Amino acid sequence: MADPVERPSIKPLNKWGGLKDTLKDKLRDPKKTFGSDNWPLVTGSALLGLVVAAGAVIAAGPWDSGQRKAEQEWAAARDRTGGAHHGRTVPGGPAPAPSAPAVLSALGTTAGREVPKAPKAPKDTAGLPTALGRLLGAPALGSRATAAVIDTATGEQLYGHGAATLMTPASTVKIATAAAALSALGPGHRITTTVRASPDLRTVTLVGGGDPTLDKAALRSLAAGTARALRAKGVTAANLRYDTSRYSGPALHPIGPNENIAPVSALMADEGRLDRSDRGPAPRSEDPAGDAARAFAGYLGDNGVDTGAEPRAGRAPATSEPVATHRSAPLSALVERALTNSDNDIAEALARQTALAAGEPADFKGSRRAVTAQLKKLKVPMTGARLADGSGLDRDDRVSAGTLAALLARAADPDHPELRPVLTGLPVAGFSGTLGERYTRTSGGTGLIRAKTGTLTGVNALAGTVVDHRGRLLAFAFLASGTPSAAEAESALDALATALTGNTR
Repeated sequence: MADPVERPSIKPLNKWGGLKDTLKDKLRDPKKTFGSDNWPLVTGSALLGLVVAAGAVIAAGPWDSGQRKAEQEWAAARDRTGGAHHGRTVPGGPAPAPSAPAVLSALGTTAGREVPKAPKAPKDTAGLPTALGRLLGAPALGSRATAAVIDTATGEQLYGHGAATLMTPASTVKIATAAAALSALGPGHRITTTVRASPDLRTVTLVGGGDPTLDKAALRSLAAGTARALRAKGVTAANLRYDTSRYSGPALHPIGPNENIAPVSALMADEGRLDRSDRGPAPRSEDPAGDAARAFAGYLGDNGVDTGAEPRAGRAPATSEPVATHRSAPLSALVERALTNSDNDIAEALARQTALAAGEPADFKGSRRAVTAQLKKLKVPMTGARLADGSGLDRDDRVSAGTLAALLARAADPDHPELRPVLTGLPVAGFSGTLGERYTRTSGGTGLIRAKTGTLTGVNALAGTVVDHRGRLLAFAFLASGTPSAAEAESALDALATALTGNTR
């Protein structure tokens, strides 16, 4: 039986943009440290501060073609619950700021605890390894802590401590899943759900394409379109089937029945949630495909088409024709949502879509092979890595800090614009997603750090990007195991990331 995971605390999003082919070689030497001051700055880093400031002003919002619309609800939410990924409640979280300088102040307290202050940043960044080494030794980071920091403009590893050591990455593995899916399918890819009718129109089949974001509104639209097509031919009754054959293998995640993820199915509505929530833990359906089909049957009835008996599982006949179609938001939007909200259901769907693109079976094993192969194509160091699932809930996942930092640096590479949603989907410290309440109004990293969180019992991780005091875009990954307290480990990780900003006044 899998170890229990703590309940995630999730909220909404934000955004922004190389890595040289020598990166793999650089990562082999974990003793690489900061060099001279004449390194090139990140292309476009002058614009990055504006992006960060804009991210601070925007509140999270609904998803639209991979971009964010204004939303004002996140600040009012008070329903966080600590864990499996991430966050903890912080009284007096930051309000949207008019400009970046308003959020660049000292690391403060979080949830009533004093956050460890990052050492004063040296004028010469050659001193930063000493500062990071001291912070990595914090007891809160447990029995083992590893780190990797990369200058995204040069691909050079600036700091490494056990950078090649394989660790349990928890939810930071979603970075790997997202990068593989974007590379294999492209950011504009959409997942299609269709309704197909037999030649005599007496049987209709709801065919799942694997869209985890399919909702009741989409099912209503599909039912309306189907009913119009049938009524146009004088048909007012039909048998209903539902087809989940696009995915194969076990539907149940190895972690077992869990409120953090529904059974993985090619057909589901609202991620199998039974409480009308749209993120975080929730009671889940044991039969998400059947529930979606029954809801669809009800909507057909509302449109004047009687489906009679209970819908049955079955493949659409080869001779059937599509009568209604629904397409998901672009893959870029799904990736952003998965990373910002640490959405396990979307992450597993991204892994299976990658498997389908590679011609692999859309199950856990096929997804593992496909994602690993795709990351190798991106020339990311994968020695010994094991991607047991797409979400990071499986403790058998093994990834190094060097691999995660390299992936983030690759996503910033101008030669790989298809990977940019990996960066734009990262939560913004103090403002969005699973970092929305990890930094206070006075924290030095607020608005400057964008990172994916990861938490399982005894495992804590933080991997993302930060602009340092010299304007460089740095990719980093900090992984810890054997942590005695999730809250204290998170504070220690936040202090590490803040140290990279050099903003500790």
